[in-house]
Amino acid sequence: MTTAVQPTEPVLRPPAPGAARPAPGPAADEGLARRLKALACTAPLHDLDSRKVNLAGEYSSYAMAEVGLSAIDLVTLNMDFDTGADRDIVLARMLPRVAVQNPARTTTEHERVARWVLESLINVGSVDRGFRAVYGTFGSDGSYVRRDYDFKLIEEVPGPDGGVYLRTTDEAVNVLVGALDTDVTSAQIAAEVKLEVLINRGRLADAQLAAEQARYRTVQYAETLRRALDATRRNVRAVDWMQAVPDLIDEALGHIADRYRHENAILTNIRKARDEAEDPEHKRRAAELVDIVKDCIRRHTQLQTRLLEAGPLFRAEQDRQAFAAPSARSGIDLYGQLLAPLLELPVSQATRPTDAFFARGTGLRTPVSVRMTDLVDLLLTPPVEREHLGAELPDPDLVATPDDSRFSDEQLEAALELLDLPADAPRRLSGLLAEARLKDPDLPYLVALLAVHAASPPVGTAYRQGEERLLFAVDDGTRLDDPEFGGADLVVGSALLDAAGMAADRQEER
Repeated sequence: MTTAVQPTEPVLRPPAPGAARPAPGPAADEGLARRLKALACTAPLHDLDSRKVNLAGEYSSYAMAEVGLSAIDLVTLNMDFDTGADRDIVLARMLPRVAVQNPARTTTEHERVARWVLESLINVGSVDRGFRAVYGTFGSDGSYVRRDYDFKLIEEVPGPDGGVYLRTTDEAVNVLVGALDTDVTSAQIAAEVKLEVLINRGRLADAQLAAEQARYRTVQYAETLRRALDATRRNVRAVDWMQAVPDLIDEALGHIADRYRHENAILTNIRKARDEAEDPEHKRRAAELVDIVKDCIRRHTQLQTRLLEAGPLFRAEQDRQAFAAPSARSGIDLYGQLLAPLLELPVSQATRPTDAFFARGTGLRTPVSVRMTDLVDLLLTPPVEREHLGAELPDPDLVATPDDSRFSDEQLEAALELLDLPADAPRRLSGLLAEARLKDPDLPYLVALLAVHAASPPVGTAYRQGEERLLFAVDDGTRLDDPEFGGADLVVGSALLDAAGMAADRQEER
């Protein structure tokens, strides 16, 4: 018995009794999900060959998936603990691998292929620059559930010098080593043991592949620690420093100690195999293995340094984030603190504060670095003749904006006149509404709107802008008795502001 599946249905009904059911248990379901995720991570590489027909030109002779794997490999090996891989360096090292596939083509075309492959793996053009795959799992009741798997292969990250660098993700490293979601420590130990056995047996070609996989796992281990430290710098509470990170540091230090012993022993065996080999190909592979293992030792030394600095970094960040004083700066009122005082000054005196404000308010400007090619083009390009008055500007088509306001200017003047109360004679909102209703049936709505707005008057803004009178409304608990409005019967009045204090403050600002 089969059940028809619609593409838009997220969950299907369980099969009928007696029908064949999927493998029971969470272990079988997890294994299926891991294999499906492994396939999803390779999909962007296969998609490169299917999308190359969309490029303007003949690119069928290029194996884009191979170029994509080379790009992931180069980014992984060129990124450091603190900074990622430089885009220009990665592109420069991709060019020989692209050019060897089609030597008859031009260098410009090779550069375009390399840049297109790298930007495709970054997924330039998408919103979050990531990939998404849909896979299915089986629930405990046998139901089929579709899930989204979001991942990235190469991502752009900011560097400490302000530049943008490239980093490969865990999914990209898993694509390189042919695994997914593997425990880093166990995979590294297995790779080291496998490497040592292959070297002892003289299988240097297989040993080189195992050594490269061991180096990828070392990079992945360092990335796990780097992400934890970066998260600590942003928010120390977001990282589990009670158990998870200390366990990670202890395991990593023990792991590094074991790796040092294994790698030094492996390095001795490789050098022995290199010196005793008579086959030139054997010597070349042994020499390459020496370089790879030396790079592994260098990365382990760097990782050990970061591990020893992790504890002091956590304590320093905890002190900085816990005891940092909150910012006491207040916002700037451009009208009250800058524009209003400047309008009363002569131009000769007003230029000094405006120059100081705009010099600091526009922010920093990055100086442009001059290149020799740009300078030569600029000096050799003849000047373009321009009109004395510039190009003719088109006449704009102006359309009158319709006046869709509910209240007219006459109604606003009447409401403001009604609310122009003496400072020592406040009135109830109910009386103001009754008086407004005698003048105009719509006027009470405008009076009520202005009164409610005066319940929280902007005293500081009015003070800085030099206003001498301010309308206010206070709720004393009396209910409003009105045929059209409900709520509180506010006490509405006018307050006089300190004109002398405002004049003194302006004199001090000048």
